[in-house]
Order: sequence, then structure tokens, then C-alpha cells
Amino acid sequence: MKYDVIIGLEIHAELKTKSKMFCSCDNNSENTKPNTNVCPICLGHPGTLPLPNHEAINFTLLTGLALHCKINRFSKFDRKNYFYPDLPKGYQISQYDLPLCYEGYLEVNDENISITRIHLEEDTGKSAHFKQEDYSLLDFNRAGTPLMELVTEPVIKDAAQAKKFCQNYQQILRYLDISNADMEKGEMRCEANISIQERGKWEYRDGLIVPIKKNKLNPKVEVKNINSFRSVEKAINFEIKRQEEALEKGEKIIAETRGFDENKGETVSQRVKENSADYRYFPEPDIPPLNISEEWLEELHNKLPEMPQDKTKRFMREYGLNENIAEVLTNDKELSEWTENVISELNAWIEANGDEAARQEKHLARSAANLITSELLKHLNSDNKRISDLKISAENFAELCCLLYQNKINSSAGQIILEKMYQNGGDPEDIMSELGLEQIDDIAALEKAVKKIITKNPIQANEYKKGKVTLIQFFIGQVMAETRGKANPEIVKEILEKLLGE
Repeated sequence: MKYDVIIGLEIHAELKTKSKMFCSCDNNSENTKPNTNVCPICLGHPGTLPLPNHEAINFTLLTGLALHCKINRFSKFDRKNYFYPDLPKGYQISQYDLPLCYEGYLEVNDENISITRIHLEEDTGKSAHFKQEDYSLLDFNRAGTPLMELVTEPVIKDAAQAKKFCQNYQQILRYLDISNADMEKGEMRCEANISIQERGKWEYRDGLIVPIKKNKLNPKVEVKNINSFRSVEKAINFEIKRQEEALEKGEKIIAETRGFDENKGETVSQRVKENSADYRYFPEPDIPPLNISEEWLEELHNKLPEMPQDKTKRFMREYGLNENIAEVLTNDKELSEWTENVISELNAWIEANGDEAARQEKHLARSAANLITSELLKHLNSDNKRISDLKISAENFAELCCLLYQNKINSSAGQIILEKMYQNGGDPEDIMSELGLEQIDDIAALEKAVKKIITKNPIQANEYKKGKVTLIQFFIGQVMAETRGKANPEIVKEILEKLLGE
């Protein structure tokens, strides 16, 4: 490789507070008529005074604590001055040199990605542009929405790592229950800063990319407002390729802001990149500085839930799950909690029945996890439902797992019962009895059914005896059909091997 890829991310997340950042307007303006959820403060009228949202500050501090950040005990808000049509005041209340949180990290695939800062600001309004018209319309319902911005160090190495960082961060925001972080709705927006440098001509020192000796560095390019994980990866990969091709042609990279055209799958130039001096930051005179006390932080520490990556590792350790299944189960906080309730019910059953083997081998926990990921989530995902929509209680799901474990039903019957439970809820043992699905283990009855199937299929029986042993599955299927799926397949296989081998 001739070039090193250097990527830093800036991720904005809309916080789901009840009111806006500096006024009492409702913070949920989805499906609201344009310019109806506004007041003189969020419209930036002269003489109005902003009042910071305490809950938004708490949410930002919680995020910082979850991401191992240091907390500025003395923090302040600043004015970031720039002109944009949907910025009502002509400046944005943000944070500059004393953000609430700084110097943290987020683990991505066993590597810690350094976080420079997490700060709090207000969102802008929205501009609507129309192809056939010579005007744009402005909606200020979103103006003043609490917006939390996370900035990473420029230490991300490729597009796949950047995408995974965004996914892990979204997961943490949802675990903390501070943002829905839906990228398609604009509740989480990603901007990627990308540069490529010739290998051996730069180094990373004190948080900065610096040239070795007198080498000249290529400027970074910012790609703004990427609105899906897939687009994060595609936009970064396109930009890396574009910059490499430009350098190979002897062209210079321009420090600019670009957008990502999802239809074309490419980045497009928007404007020359600003720097911090262009924004003319100065302390917000209408908001006193914040003093974050030890008691305040202690209270927030006590509210921190177990983080998803920690929970994934615990699921692997305590329940004997492989990493893929553990990640699926912990990806959603509600699903992970429901799964733990199921396993708690299973442990109670093990305790009551004194099944030491099940406890030692963690067999029931693994079986439950497999059934959830392979069958239950398939139903939920196909119907676009969440675990909170589920009609199956953790207790009844655990009971279904126990029926399978005790061989009272086979896997086919289990799927039928699960389908009934998914549609209507209910006790699995009652459904088993109602549908007559209890597994047949009676050897005499099964031997009678097997003999009948062998008699019906003499050609296949003869081929099996000549060495085509794969036909055993054909016979098992025929016996299962004969017994309406109730036969114990393991016993059926033993009987078939015995009778066909004679």
C-alpha cells in the first residue's frame, strides 16, 4: 500500500428530551405542521434569553461516562457564528474549548477508538428545496432540538471500522435511552473526515497528524450528513478511491466539504472547508458557566446500565453462547432483558428438577438462545415488530424450551407450537395437548410405523441395503409424515438402521 488512510468521525445525535435545548417548546415535532412548534427563543428573536435544558446536559454526561470520558467540571456554552438560511439567530449555541466530555474511547472489534470530545449544542431548522421552483421553504420546528456531537480522533483505519463505530455508538445511545438515533429519520447524522497520506511521511503525535521532517501533508476532506450505515461505508470508500486517483494523476487534494449522493454512490463538492477561526467562537454571554459537582456525577454513575459490549461478553461467559449469538441477543436492550428473563425461568426449572447436567453444560441457555435467534427473531423481523410487541411471556417461552429438552416434543412440533404462541400467546403444554403434538417414544408403536413404511418402499429399502445409506433420511421423513410429525426421530433412526440392516 502506497497510502495510509486516516479517518475521523463527527456524529450528531438528537436527544429525546421532552423540551428543546433552550426553550420549553415540545421536542417531538414529527408529523407536525411546519413552523407550528416554535417560540421567540427557538426562532432567535432579539431580546430573548436561552435557558439550558438540564436533562440534555445529563444525557450528554451519561454518554461521556459510558464512553470512559473525562468530564470538564467547569464547562460553558459558546456562540458559533456562521450564516445559513435555516439558522434563525445567525449563530449557533454550541461548545468550543470546554466541552462537557473529553478524552474517551469506544471499543470496536477489540480495539479502542479514541474520542476527542462530546459536546452539546442546538440543531438548526430544515430547508426544503424544489426542483421545479426558484425558491426554498424553511421549517423551524427542528430549530433548538438538543444535539449532542461526538468527535473521534483521526485514528480510524478503514470504512468498515468507521461503520462499526457508528453501529456500536447507536447501540449505546439506545441502551442509555437518550436518543432513538434513527439515521434514516436524521436523528443520528454522521460526517467523515478523510485524508490519505503517503506512507512513511507522517506520524500521529499528541492528537495531531504531523509531517515527518519537511514532508507536506494532504488536507482532509469532510463528507457531511451521511444518513445510513451502508452509506457511511460507501461514501468513505468512494472518497478514498477518489483521493488516491487524484494524487496518482498529480492533482492536489482540496480541503473542502462534500456531500454523498446515494443514487450515484459518489461524493460531490459543496463548499470550501471552514476552520474554527471562521466561526469566530466566543463565550455565550446569556448562559452562565456550568459547574459539574462530584455529587452530580455520582448520581449519574448510579444510573448507568450495563453497556452492550460488556453484556455480550457476559452472555458468552455465563450462558456459554458463541460471540455471534451473544451479539444478536444484546444488540437490542429489550431483547437482551427478555432473554435474561427466559434464562432465569430456565434456571428455576433446573433448580426445581435438580438437573445438574443442564446446569454444568449450560445446555438449556444455549438451546433457548438458538431458538430465539433462529426462529423467534425471524417472525419479529418479518413483521417489523419489536420484542415489546411479543405476545409470548418469558415464562411460556422457557416452558417451550423445557418441553424440547425433555423430548416431550420434537423440533417440528416445537416450531408449530412457537407459531401458535407467536400469533396468540398461550401455554405451550396446553397447545401441545390441544394439537396432539406430544412426541411418540413408544418403541412398539414406532416399530409398527417403520415396518409399514419399509413395506411401502421396497425399492428404496433395497438400495439402502446395497449401500446407499443417505436414504435413511428419506425413511425418517416418511415415518414422521406417517405419525404426523410426532415420532421421536432419534428412536426412529435406530429402528430403521436395525430393520434395514437385517
